[in-house]
Amino acid sequence: MSTKKTSTTNMAPDTAAGFQRILLCVDSSLASERAADFVRNMMGAGAQVRIIGVVENPRVLIPTAPLAGLDLSAARAELMDDMQNALAKAHASFAQSPAAAQAQLIDLAKHGGDVAHAIADAARDFHADLLVLGSRQHHGLLRWVEGTVSEPVMRLAECAIIVVPAHCEKQWSHAPQRLLFAIDGSDTSQEALRIGARLAGPGAQLKVIYVVDRAVRFSDFVPITLLEDAFVQEGNASIARAREVLAQHPNVAQAHVEASLASTDMTSDDIAHTIVREAAAWGADLVVMGTHGRRGPARWMLGSVAGRVARVAETPLMLVRKSV
Repeated sequence: MSTKKTSTTNMAPDTAAGFQRILLCVDSSLASERAADFVRNMMGAGAQVRIIGVVENPRVLIPTAPLAGLDLSAARAELMDDMQNALAKAHASFAQSPAAAQAQLIDLAKHGGDVAHAIADAARDFHADLLVLGSRQHHGLLRWVEGTVSEPVMRLAECAIIVVPAHCEKQWSHAPQRLLFAIDGSDTSQEALRIGARLAGPGAQLKVIYVVDRAVRFSDFVPITLLEDAFVQEGNASIARAREVLAQHPNVAQAHVEASLASTDMTSDDIAHTIVREAAAWGADLVVMGTHGRRGPARWMLGSVAGRVARVAETPLMLVRKSV
């Protein structure tokens, strides 16, 4: 199922040319429709898109079915039919797109394994430089609940990932123009700056934030003022390095860049919710962050922050690994 001829030559990504090989994961959910809308509007000319749908094995979903004498053939047929319809709908939506699009159905009853590994393997086989999926995907008997698919995919995928929340209400008519980068000073967050900036076109607005965690958990051992001072010092240094990284990126020459420190509330708050609030207040089209990094003197893992942001985000979220 293909709208245009695709080519697998020239796999090396051009950091100034956006994303050229995009893997879109779909099902029959609203989240998948919004993920497809996002891809159609963000991709550039010459991009190739592979749309995949993964059909779960009903024997894995209901392992006791044989013991109970249940016939799962009807359930499997329903899952297959739902996914084929979802793939056809998503593929048809790219008919007027300048990108080359193809569709692929992955049947786990034949291929084995689980959904997350199937998605990661498909991205690797396609040499994808970007993977896009909805954060709440479900069909038929199967519910791809956030935290059971998107988070394992974050760990397994070798390319950048964009997770589009089901409750994101923005109607996409153009590529993302307002990109919010949440950094922590690590090498991974610098890589996220480089990768995310590939989406910056002329007139784009980029904002870099470093969150100072004032709701720290170490105040019984270290004076709170010392911790805040240390976070502020590292935050300012991280922002300075971020500006240098972005200044070297060819796509940022015609974009507006701003940067600032953000702070959590003193109580009942965390970094993830602060990032989400900052994105909403600024009107971000996309939040970009690394999947693993550090948190100042305490060296907190940003991976846990990324997972929490993915669970509560109302804005599409790009996650980048250092290996990208």
